[in-house]
Amino acid sequence: MINKIDKNAERKARAIRVRSKVNGTELRPRLSVHRSLSNIYCQIIDDSKSITLVSTSTMDKNLADKLQGKTKQEQAYIVGEAVAKMAIKKGVKSVVFDRAGYIYTGRIKALADGARNGGLDF
Repeated sequence: MINKIDKNAERKARAIRVRSKVNGTELRPRLSVHRSLSNIYCQIIDDSKSITLVSTSTMDKNLADKLQGKTKQEQAYIVGEAVAKMAIKKGVKSVVFDRAGYIYTGRIKALADGARNGGLDF
């Protein structure tokens, strides 16, 4: 019998393990990332109050014209810059990066680079 590895279950286990150590506070909220096959979503969360301060994704209508015709990595970079600008408007300059068990490469790295370029410190 062939036993195939369930990559999503392993990712979720990694996410739970990391989430037990990474918490967003009022001073350093958590930048959480979710990646699907066609889109990327990110939000900045204050875990002490259990509220989302800022969120955006490739589905955001304000970013639709900038994202059209771009590759997925370029889109992730633009989303990272956008969330950084929105966070700075809210007074957030430093965050804790929560990659939700995803490997730090490709679109996740592009989003992080965009957020750093937009002015966030992590």
